Amino acid sequence: MPRFVSKSLKSLLVVTFSFSLLTIAAHASDGLKVKTDKGKVEGSLTDDQKVRAFKGIPYAAPPVGNLRWQPPQPAAKWSGVKSAKDFGSRCIQSSGYPDMHFHDPGQSEDCLTLNVWTPAGAKRGSLPVMVWIFGGGFASGSTSESRQDGQFLAHRNVVVVSMNYRLAIFGFFVHPELTAESPHHASGNYGLMDETAALEWVKKNIAGFGGDPKNVTIFGESAGSFAVSAQMASPLARGLFSKAIGESGGAFHSRGLTFDSRETLERRDVEFAQTAFHTSTLADLRKLSVDEILQAVQAKTTPPPPRFGPDVDGYFLPDSVPNIYAAGKQAHVPLLAGWNADEERDAALLAKPPITVESFTAMAQKEFGDNAQKFLAVYPAATDAEAVVSAGDFAGDRFIKYSTWRWLEAQVATGGAPVYRYLFDLGSPGDKYHDVILGAFHSDDIEYVFNTLDSRAEATWRPEDRKLADQVATYWTNFARSGDPNGAGLPAWPTYNAAGGWQVMHLDRTSEARPDKQRDRYLFLDEAWGKPKK
Repeated sequence: MPRFVSKSLKSLLVVTFSFSLLTIAAHASDGLKVKTDKGKVEGSLTDDQKVRAFKGIPYAAPPVGNLRWQPPQPAAKWSGVKSAKDFGSRCIQSSGYPDMHFHDPGQSEDCLTLNVWTPAGAKRGSLPVMVWIFGGGFASGSTSESRQDGQFLAHRNVVVVSMNYRLAIFGFFVHPELTAESPHHASGNYGLMDETAALEWVKKNIAGFGGDPKNVTIFGESAGSFAVSAQMASPLARGLFSKAIGESGGAFHSRGLTFDSRETLERRDVEFAQTAFHTSTLADLRKLSVDEILQAVQAKTTPPPPRFGPDVDGYFLPDSVPNIYAAGKQAHVPLLAGWNADEERDAALLAKPPITVESFTAMAQKEFGDNAQKFLAVYPAATDAEAVVSAGDFAGDRFIKYSTWRWLEAQVATGGAPVYRYLFDLGSPGDKYHDVILGAFHSDDIEYVFNTLDSRAEATWRPEDRKLADQVATYWTNFARSGDPNGAGLPAWPTYNAAGGWQVMHLDRTSEARPDKQRDRYLFLDEAWGKPKK
């Protein structure tokens, strides 16, 4: 400051500068407070100060007491400002996976909360919204995993939302008394209805966080991808999103996740309750503690307890998902979907005894009977080594790849909107939870999509991993913005259809689109597995 400036002026300048800083701080604080339809919430800035994070916001009432096994009910209003700086409790889990690391208070039935990550300078209602649905077989998972941290996608001028939803027996129990008390004569699918309730919350509230409620993309992985395909099929979710992304999974034929009829599961679940709890009345079951229920569903019995998942309930899903798509009654929105190259290859590599030509041929005969030779034509096994490769291919197809392919095909046939297909080819450096690291295993893509590679601390990432993570995150956010993943500086990604030669984007060290070379394989499986039931 020049010597000729008076002391009084110096003091005035200091006071003015200090007041300006206080004003800026006050404005920043105001930006961390957002009004929702139930009350105000206050979030926090991420470490880089570029993203506002709001965590643990209730989007529905706690599903406890008489609300256990009920569709989600409206959350209560609150007065004052609710802190939204920490994740809410995860929903009760019946199983788990060693690569899941949670950063929340623990398990609870009171778990229906969601999170929002939004750019610090986002203007009201201006940005595309991406709503994430986590995977975990409808039995485990949480929004609090570091690999699903939405702040890094928010750097790309999108608003990211994730929600907890009820799991396992708490999310998908089916019972004739539940059906009888339902005005829609339905039971089950409470976890899927939780997801829809979160989408309704987004429609009502996301503008205040900078998101455009008319430009919402749902995306998910594994069970989350199954859920995306089911949300597209459900009339309850119609109009709540305008685009969809599925990563490894669709609610079509799958060995692991089948959507059985409500009537079938009513009989099964009543029998389970009677055996496990010596009562099958709904009033008694609602009085059971969480620990009593978990002990029963985790018991080592023969036969084992059932695996609880979605059903064709007649309400959320008025018909089977394949039938809904075949009739063209699904959401007619752009779809981007695909899978990882080596979804379940370790099952073949670790098989005991090792897979041989003879054992693989015997499996083909048992599984496909008179069509065994057609199977072996698309899964060749002239040598033991080739048999192991084909067994790995088939394991992934049966597990999750075919169901995703059938979803894509159904949307191409009746969806009336652009469809994009990918194959995630790049094998990561792996992690400490897989006995065999070969290629891109199931769930390997999550850190690339969210650009959160560093959350997998044990991996030594390579330049090609960083490059692909940036590329994938850009494709995904471009698609959320416009329904088209293409953009400046990216390899061209054509739509997936017959006219274009069934082009598949291979996400790899050098990403490029190529015609599908595995189509004969999936056409064979489609003939064996995929025809909708009439």
